[in-house]
Amino acid sequence: MDRRSFNRRMLAGGAVAATGVTSLSLASASNAAPVATGAPMTAPAGGRVRHLKLFAEKLADGRMGYGLEQGKATVPGPLIELVEGDTLHIEFENLMDVPVSLHPHGVDYDIANDGTRMSKSLVEPGATRTYTWRTHAPGKRTDGTYRPGSAGYWHYHDHVVGTDHGTGGIRKGLYGPVVVRRKGDILPDKQFTIVFNDMTINNRPAADPPDFQATVGDRVEIIMITHGEYYHTFHMHGHRWADNRTGLLSGPEDVSRVIDNKITGPADSFGFQIIAGEHVGAGAWMYHCHVQSHSDMGMAGLFLVAKPDGTIPGYEPHHPAAAKPGAAGGHDH
Repeated sequence: MDRRSFNRRMLAGGAVAATGVTSLSLASASNAAPVATGAPMTAPAGGRVRHLKLFAEKLADGRMGYGLEQGKATVPGPLIELVEGDTLHIEFENLMDVPVSLHPHGVDYDIANDGTRMSKSLVEPGATRTYTWRTHAPGKRTDGTYRPGSAGYWHYHDHVVGTDHGTGGIRKGLYGPVVVRRKGDILPDKQFTIVFNDMTINNRPAADPPDFQATVGDRVEIIMITHGEYYHTFHMHGHRWADNRTGLLSGPEDVSRVIDNKITGPADSFGFQIIAGEHVGAGAWMYHCHVQSHSDMGMAGLFLVAKPDGTIPGYEPHHPAAAKPGAAGGHDH
């Protein structure tokens, strides 16, 4: 089954898409199985009820991460992908020696699922808790005003490690992406998550930034998140996108601004789709923070666009911003 066929099945009512930063997307890889458990049921919002198991644990290098399996936590954490109207129950187990939580942006949740110490919705060491997130489609309120839907590029993170705001957890890597689709959205061939966290990209050292690889013609989705203390700008060489929900123009009359550089501050998240190498061809295209001192300190990596034969013109592995091809710091599927 090819990727688009699999994704069409997923969006029509298959499993929750959840991917780790070092693994293939389970919702989109042709050789992967869904990760959600339990038979889907009709959700109150008219979507599907889904179930997911998630762990929090310390990594061997001192970072902290979320993972779909014990011993396989990643930074960023797994991608959670939903469709407007879906309800998601996350069975969350804390394998660390400090309390931890799961706090989402962009989805609906009641106070018991806020993921904060104040609401007593954290998870003590060794304990398990189920968090419930809900999404909804756009529509009219009873007063006639228009209610926006949940579709967008969002994220989740810890809110209790270190401080009551999760500062220690976020600095250690306790964060991950959420994508909520609108029914009928165009689906990508590959997805990559890029997180500017203080002066790091995906909590990687400056000498080893994450690179991401695609082939000319691939539809690529970038999920961009910012954490930490600083404002950054996200710039990608050779490619541009519309500054709207999807990054795509809806037609010739769409007046969305087309950009290749976007200011992003702590807790911001956005996403977009591009066609790899469109009009510019294969190559080692840089992405980076365009605050000059930030990029000079290592906030730069490569978007490696290969020819169909796998070669990448201009790719120099010894480049300071380069890592091995395919060694993605996001989801490469």
